[in-house]
Formats: sequence, structure tokens, C-alpha cells
Amino acid sequence: MFMRQILLLLYALLIFSPSEKENPDNTPSDLYFPPISGSEWETTDPAALGWNLEELQKLNTLLEENGTRGFILLQGGKIVVENYYGTRLANSQAFDRDSPWYWASAGKTLTATLIGLAQEEGKLSIAESSSKYLGEGWTSMTSEQEKKINIWHQLTMTSGLDDGVANKDDFSPEILKFLAEPGTRWAYHNAPYTLLDKVVEVSTGRDFSDYFNQKIASKIGMTGSWQRLGFNHVFFSNARSMARFGLLILANGDWAGESIIKDKSYLNQMINTSQNLNEGYGYLWWLNGKNTFMVPSLQITIPGSFSPNAPSDMVCGLGKDGQYICVVPSMDLVLVRMGLSPDQSLVPFMFLDDIWKILRNIIPSA
Repeated sequence: MFMRQILLLLYALLIFSPSEKENPDNTPSDLYFPPISGSEWETTDPAALGWNLEELQKLNTLLEENGTRGFILLQGGKIVVENYYGTRLANSQAFDRDSPWYWASAGKTLTATLIGLAQEEGKLSIAESSSKYLGEGWTSMTSEQEKKINIWHQLTMTSGLDDGVANKDDFSPEILKFLAEPGTRWAYHNAPYTLLDKVVEVSTGRDFSDYFNQKIASKIGMTGSWQRLGFNHVFFSNARSMARFGLLILANGDWAGESIIKDKSYLNQMINTSQNLNEGYGYLWWLNGKNTFMVPSLQITIPGSFSPNAPSDMVCGLGKDGQYICVVPSMDLVLVRMGLSPDQSLVPFMFLDDIWKILRNIIPSA
């Protein structure tokens, strides 16, 4: 009888000690994380995963023929595919693992994360009026109209500011004019987004780049730099640094046992539908698998997903010329693409879907 009780106890422990109990934040417990410094990064042979190598070569051809410079696929945190093509823009040197490239609007995901970290520290609240940090007169609107815009509106592209201007990047006060009540209209407008930099700086009392390096880059081994290009503030890094950030999001904001993004509620909000105007948009992240989505420069709602061939739970940072950082939790997958424009669209959704058309035939579970 005693032995039977012991066996029942052991059985109960096996049943009621799942990873969910030890890991209440649902962070994948078996992910690999590369060391913070150095070039070491474990790899996995795609053949060992049962991937279709013939189709993988088709993907390689598609990427090379469409101006790709760097492409990485991580599964479980390990590198399964890492390829580099062509030369750098400024010289004839071959593009390689250490070559920096611009994130374009894919870098919006970094800013969204940094806003969440500042809120986590109590430096700001996304429900606060942006005027608290940008000062009165940051637009050409009345003080009453201006104060209605809050940080959340900037994160969700629902500021109501007029985006029908010659330069959507220009955040000069005379350019920022009233068009609609905040929260009632979705429009892909860079100017209000870029001003989030100042929100971070004023609320934290830190230089934006320094705060980014302290809170994110140094924690996960990212290298790179923020550069001013006209009105835009653009992040440049190598492809592996982009992959590191994707892995951080895949790991639910944790890195090798350390919680980098402790506010899991904000993280969840960031990568889920943020408003009822554009289902495919979170806090500066694009969300696949929704019933409808909107695209930059058009005030129409499009039925279906922006990438029908990709998994429905994929979330992405998407930038001009096809800068992609995509995270697929259901597959423990991170996809990174850096390079030249594959087509003439502002955000190349179609090329991303072309990649996934082939990936579906490569990865058994896709």
C-alpha cells in the first residue's frame, strides 16, 4: 500500500509540474540564446529538421534575384538558414555577416518596445497626452485639440493628424494639422511616430540611443546605431542583430533566463490588434492572420491577411525596400530579410508572401 501511494504521488508530480507552472509567462523554455558577445551562434542542419532542400534552393534563388542582402531563419533560436548576397551600397565589398544595413520602418518595433520599457519604469504612461513630453505647440492645432493626442495614438497610427501632406516624415509644427479626432482614423504617418523619440528622451532624461543601448541592445548582444536621415531616425545593424531582437520577442521578452521586458501585459498589447480600425496593426507591429487589414497611403480596408501563405500568428516589423523581422510563435521561428526593394510598394507585403509560398513547401509544419 505504501509503495502504491509513493507511485501515485510521483505520478501526480509529473502531471501537475508542467512547464506552464514553472513558466507562467508562457515563455518557450527550450529556446537557445547565443552569447551576448562574440560570433558564436549554434546552428541546425535543415536536413536534420526534415526540411525540403530542393525547395530551399528555390527560396535562395528568389531572394538573390530580388535584391536581398541578408537572410536568416532561426528555429528554436538556432540558425537554420543564413545567407548573404551582393555587395554593399557604398562600395564594392561583399555583403556579409558583419555588414550594417538600414531597418527602415521595421525599426518602429524597437521604438514601440522602448516606450513599453519606459512605461514599465514609471517614466511615462501611454495614456498620457503627448503634449506633456512634446510641449505645447508641437502641432499647429489648438491647445485643446493637441492635448487630445496621447502616446497610445502615436503607437497605433491613430493621431488624427493630416497625413495628406507633401512630406509625411516632416514633424515641423506647421505641418502637423488636424484632420480627425484622435482614435477615429488609422493612417500610416511617420511624423507622429518619429516624435516618440522625444517622448522617450524627455520622460527618461536620457538620450534616445543611450536608453536603447542600456535597455535593449546591451541586454541581448545587439550592435548597431541610430542615424538621422532627414526627419527620420533610422536604425542600422547587421542581420544577426535583427535576428536577436526577433528572438527576444519570440521568447516573450526574456533572454537566457533574464526578463528584459517585464511588463508582459504591454508586450501582449504591442503584438495584438490595438484598435478597431486596422485589425492588422498593434503598437507599430504588423499582425498577420486577421480578418482585415489596411495599408499605408490608402483609406480602405482589405479583407484577409497581408500574407495569406504565412502562419496566422506571425507578427512583423516591416520596412521600406523589404526590411523584414517576422516572429512566428507557433513554429518557434524568426525570419529576417534585409536588402533592396523587390518591388515598388511602400511596404512590400507581396514579396513577403512570395517567400512564404516557398517556405510552406520547405518546412514540414508550415
